[in-house]
Amino acid sequence: MKILDARKISQKINRLAIEILENNYNESGIILAGINKNGTRFADLLETAIVKKSSIKITRAAIELSPANPLSTPITINLSPSEIKNKVVIIVDDVANTGRTIFYAFEPLMRVMPKKLEVAVLVDRKHKSFPIKVDYVGLSLATTLNENIKVNLKTPATQSVLLSE
Repeated sequence: MKILDARKISQKINRLAIEILENNYNESGIILAGINKNGTRFADLLETAIVKKSSIKITRAAIELSPANPLSTPITINLSPSEIKNKVVIIVDDVANTGRTIFYAFEPLMRVMPKKLEVAVLVDRKHKSFPIKVDYVGLSLATTLNENIKVNLKTPATQSVLLSE
């Protein structure tokens, strides 16, 4: 079942961009750190929306980790500690389910002292097993544990969020 189509995803992204700007209006810059492929693509879309609305400097970062087994490989971010220190960092992912992936995405940032650390997701599910607070949510869903969320952000024409069993 399609939950969001391309038009609704665009509306959610624009609203999230406004919320991010409202909560960070005094900042000179923001780091958007996307998790893996879909989180990075969502961060790209957020960046585009923010840049259209403001002259705030956006720095893009990529966090790489294994969602199925976060401790199996090193968790990395493609910025140096000096680029992160005293900066606003927003961890970006497509879906927050149990919170495990986002929880482990904090790991490379814990070696540095960012000014502020927030989380933005397109879809937030209500199955948290880890102490994660999502600051910016496109859509909040109460689903069963058997249901799956599939997010496609590859091209504007094919963007969708699907719910399946």
